[in-house]
Amino acid sequence: MNLPHLTQAQAPLTSEIEAVNEHGERQQVSIPAERALTVYVDKRELVTLMTLGANPELLVLGYLRNQRLVKAVNEIESITVDWEVGAAAVKTVRGIEDIEAKTAQRVVTTGCGQGSVFGGLMDEVDQIRLPPEACITQSQLYGLVNTIRLKETTYKSAGSVHACALFSTASGEAEMLLFVEDVGRHNAIDTIAGWMWMNMAPTLPASRGSLPPEGAAAPAVRQSRSCGPDLQGTDAPTLTAPFGSLRAEGDVAEMVAVEVLRPISQAAGLIFYTTGRLTSEMVIKSAQMGVPVVVSRSGITQMGHQVAQAVGLCAIGRATNKRFLCYSHAQRLRLQPELASAVAGAGLPV
Repeated sequence: MNLPHLTQAQAPLTSEIEAVNEHGERQQVSIPAERALTVYVDKRELVTLMTLGANPELLVLGYLRNQRLVKAVNEIESITVDWEVGAAAVKTVRGIEDIEAKTAQRVVTTGCGQGSVFGGLMDEVDQIRLPPEACITQSQLYGLVNTIRLKETTYKSAGSVHACALFSTASGEAEMLLFVEDVGRHNAIDTIAGWMWMNMAPTLPASRGSLPPEGAAAPAVRQSRSCGPDLQGTDAPTLTAPFGSLRAEGDVAEMVAVEVLRPISQAAGLIFYTTGRLTSEMVIKSAQMGVPVVVSRSGITQMGHQVAQAVGLCAIGRATNKRFLCYSHAQRLRLQPELASAVAGAGLPV
């Protein structure tokens, strides 16, 4: 079985316009691009996504996955994106069974720009099984937040975008595997879902055209320690790898990637980060991706909390500097009180 072939369509992520500041002065500023991408599945129009356009093929792949329209990555033969016509053509191997019925019901979510999901929002949630031994330490959480703080982003130069990132704790530290920005956080998490399917699919050989652009690196197996609900360390094989950066000419946003071949269900050392709020949609998508720990700069909604509790997902919000709140499944969080005490004792801002 081969992974689907993906084109590598590129488009500028920002544009320059003239604006007037508070002093009445005219100046050139960067603003994020926003463009329409109409998705066709086997020549049938499915949906139009409004997106920054940084990684459209992965966005479409992750969208199909998180909408539960396809169950396995090898069900898709190819995804071809053409920005001249603003279209993504998805060719499946055998078609999508009952696609009319699956797309008949649409739920408008709280996603930026009114995101939507097909079918019942809570369908199949009770079937999700997250790695029971997965956890995050307080030092890893602080390292993750600091990595995001220092990252050069489209948001810092142009604003008006959300960011999502995927981290691995395989080395003992929280190392960023992928960073994606888009005009909506749901697009960013779908892009990460697509990347995970391409790079973490079990036992699927990848063709050259299926991999991310130049900069991906081969994985290295490393023994790591993971902690379960009792917070006791146990030896478990995980994967880590050096990673390179991918940048299209003229782009501002960066995409960091590694090539990893490992079943997602065994990826106990993965952590998802988002700048946006933890709604039910974001929690469900994270759980569907097999990621057991989610960190947000924002907070969590009531339904998001209910879903996190139900699926065993550790949801951490209001994570800025050294502050955070763990909303659910705190047994996955290994606290190190001395870290917070050291900061407070030094009189440093937290």
